Amino acid sequence: MSLEYVGLKAIKGPIIFLEGSKDIGYEEVVEIRIGNNEVRHGRVIEISGDIVAVEVFEGTDGMMLKDVYTKFLGHPLRMGLSKEVLGRTFNGAGLPIDGLGPIFSNVSMDVNGESMNPVSRRYPKNFIQTGISSIDTLATLIRGQKLPIFSATGLTHNELAVEIVKHAKIAEKEHEKFCIVFAAMGVKHDVAQYFKSQFEQAHVMDRVAMFLNTASEPIVERILAPRAALTTAEYLAFHEDYHVLVIMTDMTSYCEALREFSSSKGEIPGRKGYPGYMYSDLSSLYERAGMIEGKSGSVTQIPILTMPNNDITHPIPDLTGYITEGQIVLDGQLKQRGIFPPISVLPSLSRLMKDGIGADYTRKDHAIVADQLLAAYAKYNEVTALSQVIGEDELSTSDQHFMMFGKLFETHFINQGEESRRLGDSLDLGWDLLSLLPEDQLNRLSRDQISQYINKEKAYARFELNDNDTIERMLGKNE
Repeated sequence: MSLEYVGLKAIKGPIIFLEGSKDIGYEEVVEIRIGNNEVRHGRVIEISGDIVAVEVFEGTDGMMLKDVYTKFLGHPLRMGLSKEVLGRTFNGAGLPIDGLGPIFSNVSMDVNGESMNPVSRRYPKNFIQTGISSIDTLATLIRGQKLPIFSATGLTHNELAVEIVKHAKIAEKEHEKFCIVFAAMGVKHDVAQYFKSQFEQAHVMDRVAMFLNTASEPIVERILAPRAALTTAEYLAFHEDYHVLVIMTDMTSYCEALREFSSSKGEIPGRKGYPGYMYSDLSSLYERAGMIEGKSGSVTQIPILTMPNNDITHPIPDLTGYITEGQIVLDGQLKQRGIFPPISVLPSLSRLMKDGIGADYTRKDHAIVADQLLAAYAKYNEVTALSQVIGEDELSTSDQHFMMFGKLFETHFINQGEESRRLGDSLDLGWDLLSLLPEDQLNRLSRDQISQYINKEKAYARFELNDNDTIERMLGKNE
């Protein structure tokens, strides 16, 4: 028998409180009918004795303490799913907003996900090609990994997300199913429209399931959006055998919504006002990435967050870094110089990269070219700092080689605009850049590797180094 409770004890922001309720479960779905017969929905978020707190999805505007009828439905929030979700657009609560009607399915899944047995997890291997040289070569994305992008206000993380959606794919030698689940939380209307129009213009919408929550919509949907997106991804991966890439932006908006809810419930705030359980809450999202024994599909995550005040020690990037397996860091100085994507390669890393590259997965020279590129670019940064003290003309010939390398590395390798590069092309470009350095400075390569991969003449032709003095120095003939 389903009981209907009349009246409320209190209303606080998007949360209502009921007194005298019995046999109620945490996360249970609630149907709320107000005086004018308008029906709203919510979920149980806290139980203390006979007092229950319910967050209302549509907000509490127009509600009074009287003339409110509440019914507990006895189950958590669930989504009906099928392959029809691909090509569709949903709101943060997982309801279609594209005018194409509801999703018809016999499969219904809890939006909170099901616990993944650690024993049944498969170790992530095999890479996902994003088309971005800085990521594919130096911080490779592996299937089943969670690899966040750390950005800041004003940087081009939205444009980078679009490029990844447009160009991401699995290895060409495999004919497996691949799709993308895209979740945008707390974005402006023009940004939401930008995402949708870009995917449609690139003709990739048929492989994308999109969840949009704009800044003007209830923050309850902002809490639900990543859960609805990940539930969709889990269905596609573990029921339909897709390799699913989940891109979630902006996790900072999600955490701010979490802080607002925590404050509404009167909880004691933690660091910078965020709830003390934010670590476990983020873990409940990020840890839904992975692969399962006996299942051919996978869930890979790229959460995007904007660091408040560009502070990487802020609780949001700090906790995210603890949970995830690396990070991609965007740099404002590169963006100011017109470089896109403005990826700062030195603080960026993929902790699972070492197990998903090499002859069996990408190319046998992948690890060595990546290692030498990072070492050479680190040296360029040291030389740049030195040149600001003594002047570039006073640098040694060896240091001038690194200055030339670093500038070409930024303008040709990191900067690629909207071009999509195959991994092989990115690796070849890396070797051409390294060929501009004196061989005695390539200290991460063996003599055999240098003779096999370094080709100076090919490099000069590629970068059109026509100035005789420059070519002389780059050839090392003045050594």
